[in-house]
Amino acid sequence: MANSVEIRNLDLSFGSVEVLKDLNLDIAEGEFLVLLGSSGCGKSTLLNCIAGLLEVTDGQIFIKGKNVTWAEPSERGIGMVFQSYALYPQMTVKGNLSFGLKNAKVPKAEIEERVARAAEILQIEPLLNRKPGALSGGQRQRVAIGRALVRDVNVFLFDEPLSNLDAKLRVDLRVELKRLHNQLNNTMIYVTHDQVEAMTLADRIAVMKSGKIMQLGSPDEIYNKPKNLYVADFIGSPSMNFLEGQLEGGTFKKGGVVLPMTGYQYVNPLQVTDRPVTIGIRPEHVVTGELAAKAPVQSEVTVDLVEPMGSDTLVWSTFEGNSFRFRMDGQAPVTNGDTIKIGIDPAKGSLFDTSSEDRL
Repeated sequence: MANSVEIRNLDLSFGSVEVLKDLNLDIAEGEFLVLLGSSGCGKSTLLNCIAGLLEVTDGQIFIKGKNVTWAEPSERGIGMVFQSYALYPQMTVKGNLSFGLKNAKVPKAEIEERVARAAEILQIEPLLNRKPGALSGGQRQRVAIGRALVRDVNVFLFDEPLSNLDAKLRVDLRVELKRLHNQLNNTMIYVTHDQVEAMTLADRIAVMKSGKIMQLGSPDEIYNKPKNLYVADFIGSPSMNFLEGQLEGGTFKKGGVVLPMTGYQYVNPLQVTDRPVTIGIRPEHVVTGELAAKAPVQSEVTVDLVEPMGSDTLVWSTFEGNSFRFRMDGQAPVTNGDTIKIGIDPAKGSLFDTSSEDRL
């Protein structure tokens, strides 16, 4: 498959501060790629470099095979949607959608056609004669997306477009964005700090930290086989439970905890030696009740805190001196102080070298 966007050895510095460092990334035609990371990791900066809003220090950017490193934003064939809606308050929705096209001297008939198509796709046809002040937050964001849509470009860039919306609207618009991508099949690059958005929207996720991509892969790969301790801790809500111990003869040991790693898929089995390791176990991979009795490793823990969430219940406990979380059925009768038998399958865990923090 041809690449839609290619980034080669990209550097960006503000004075002596390096924001992006020797970054390389290929984004396939029609792919939905999410740049995910905490605040300050460089994800929005990278998006602004692709858009041409920031001048890179070194490296090259190609869009559809064309070197656009020094091209103006208007010459890059991109449409951008920002966190703030940035609509013109004095114009109607139709005016906002058509403004850029009028400036670009697009024929009137084509403007009408593009605006009508975008309005139909985003279901904002009844709103075309309203002004932004008469719209809800979700409607305004649809208009902002529509303004990028009418440009009829190959690549859409989204910079945290849902972060100003309330929780329910975010979910609704997230579904609409996924539908939009399925319908248009354009390349979309989406910046967010919200891992749920990343997991649900992306074909691939680039997890970023300190201007570097820590892991690039499908949501399934990032969730089940995090490449390092940072990704493992960042992905998942709540995050993984971690225990530091020793790997001895294919078995994880810490105090009274002995976890045979039989069935665990090592990245490179030939390079695995006895060493200090950290094992990560997702709360959803811890079982209770009848399933615990069948698990390879069983233990008892005392409940410290219970968080009922409706569909399930998050239970906080202590396991070998470490905070340890697991999920139970939403209707499970569990209270603080209860003793619960838990079961763990170490093969479903993730092993990391304690010094390098890389996955074993």
